[in-house]
Amino acid sequence: MLFAYSPAAHRSACAWKQRERQSKIDSLPAEYFTPLSLTEQKIHSLSLSQLVSQYIMLAYAKRTLQAHNHTNCVTDFLFDEALHIPAVANWGPGVDPDSASSVDSTRDRLLMGVPVSIKDTIDIAGHDSTVGFSRTSSAIVRLLQDAGALVHVKTTIPTGLLAIETTSDIFGYTTNPYSKAHTAGASTGGGAALVACGGSKIEIGTDIGGSVRIPAHFCGIWSLKGSMGRFPNWGTVSSMPGLESVPICKPWDYDHTCIPLPWRPVDLHDEGRKLKWGVIWDDGTIPPTPACKRALSCVVDALRAQGHEVVTFNPPNIPETLNVGYELVFSDGGAQIRDSLLPFETLGSLTGAVMDLLSLPRLFKKFLAFITRSRDPLSANLIDSMHTKTILQERALIARRDKYRAAWHDQWRDEGLDFVLTVPHALPALARGSSEKATLMSAGYSFLFSLLDYTSGVMPVTFVDKDVDALPENFFSSPRYQSLNTIAKGAYSVYDAATMHGLPVGVQVAGRRLEEEKVLEGMKVIEGALCKKGTVFAGKIKM
Repeated sequence: MLFAYSPAAHRSACAWKQRERQSKIDSLPAEYFTPLSLTEQKIHSLSLSQLVSQYIMLAYAKRTLQAHNHTNCVTDFLFDEALHIPAVANWGPGVDPDSASSVDSTRDRLLMGVPVSIKDTIDIAGHDSTVGFSRTSSAIVRLLQDAGALVHVKTTIPTGLLAIETTSDIFGYTTNPYSKAHTAGASTGGGAALVACGGSKIEIGTDIGGSVRIPAHFCGIWSLKGSMGRFPNWGTVSSMPGLESVPICKPWDYDHTCIPLPWRPVDLHDEGRKLKWGVIWDDGTIPPTPACKRALSCVVDALRAQGHEVVTFNPPNIPETLNVGYELVFSDGGAQIRDSLLPFETLGSLTGAVMDLLSLPRLFKKFLAFITRSRDPLSANLIDSMHTKTILQERALIARRDKYRAAWHDQWRDEGLDFVLTVPHALPALARGSSEKATLMSAGYSFLFSLLDYTSGVMPVTFVDKDVDALPENFFSSPRYQSLNTIAKGAYSVYDAATMHGLPVGVQVAGRRLEEEKVLEGMKVIEGALCKKGTVFAGKIKM
C-alpha cells in the first residue's frame, strides 16, 4: 500500500491512463481519420431536430478527433458504444414510422442521433470518472440515452475542479480552440473546447461557481446553469449540470433530487411587450477589462435600439456577499480537495495558491489581514476569512447568504426586472499559467448567481480587438490603476488585448430561480437584437 502512494507509482498511473486513451484512438477504424466528406460537412450544419441520420456518429467522431488533436479535450471515447444503447440500436429499418408505438417512441426519443459529450466527473457505467470506476450511469446519462442521444465521449477537467484552467497530471492541458496559448476555461474546459470545435452538439457539465459559463465565455459558445433541483445531478461529483441542459422527459423519474416541474413554454417575442433589463457593470472586486465591458455595452445598445428598457442595477453589497460564498465553499479548510488527492498529485497553480492560503496558520493570516486592511480592506477581509469553520460558524454563514437572497429577491421585484446582465468573467480567456494572478475572485460575476441559485446563461457576442480593447497608454502608472484593489491589479496584469486578439467574449444573462425557459428565451431576444444591429457572432476555428 505504501508503494501505491509513491511519486513513481503516481507517475506510472498517469502514464498508464494516457496510454489507455491513446490506444483507444489508435484502435479506431481508419475511416475515422479521413477528412470529412461533403455529406458529413452538411451533417454538421444541421439543427438538433434534423440530426437523425445514420451517418452522424462517423461525422462527429471525425470532428471529435480533430478537436482533441487541436485542444486535448477528451478523456474517454465511446463511439461504438453510443450506437449500441437500446434506444438507438432498436431503432432502424424494421420500425414502422406510421405505427402508434413508433409515434410514441419518437416522442420519447427527442434526442435521437444527437451527439452529446459528458464531463469526466459524471458517471457512465463501465468507464472511469477520474475519481473512480463507475459501475452505474448517472441519472442524466440514463435520461439522455433513453432519449436516443449519442453519448460519445467524456471530456477533460482540472484536478480539484475549482480552477480557471483545465489541466491535470493524467490528461495534461486543454487549450482554447482559438489559441493554443490560452486556456479553454474550467472546470468544464474540455467540453467547451469540444463543442466550440464542432465535436459535440451538447455538453453536460457541472457548475458551482461558473464551471460551464466561464468556459463558454472563453470558447465562444452558449451555456445554461439551472437552479438546484431543475436538472438531474445524481451520479455526478458536482451539483449543477450545465453547458446546455436538455428540456426532455421527466427528469424526476431518473433523479429523486429533481423538482417535478415540467418544461414550460415561454415565447417573449409573441408576448410583444418590451422587457426590462438590469445591468451590473462592476462586481466591486474586479472591474471588467475593456473587451468584456465592450461586449456588455454592445448588448445594452442593441436592446435599447429595439425599444427595451435597460437600467443600471445596484443590488446589495456584492463583495460582502461573494466573501460569504467563498467562506462557505472553503469552510472545510480545503480538506475535501486535499483528501481526494494522491500524496504526489499536483494541483493547478490557482487551486494550489488557494490551498496554500488555507494552510497558513490562523494567527499569521490575522496579522497579514491587519497590516493590509488600511490600504486594501477587500483583500484583508478575504485573507482573514479563509480558514476552517465550526458548525455554528457555517450555519451563521448560511443565514447571511439567505438574508442576501431575500434582499436580492425584493429589489429585483421592486424594480420590475425581467433579466440581469453582467460580463461572464472579468477577462477574456487567460494566457496559459496566468490564472494564479487573476485569482478565483475573477469568477465573481458567475459565482454570484450560483450563490443566489438563480438561473443564468452565457452567450457569445464578439471578439477581442487589439486596437479597440487595448488599455490606455500608461495605464499601469495612472490614478485609475492605483485606485484598484490588490486582487484587481493582479487580474489586470494578465490582460493583453494584443495577445488576446481574436478570442471570443460574451455576456451573462440571469433570471430568477427556476426560470430556465425564460433565460433561454431572453438570450434569443439578445441574439435577435444583435443581429438587427449587424452584430452576428460567427466562430471560425482553424484546426
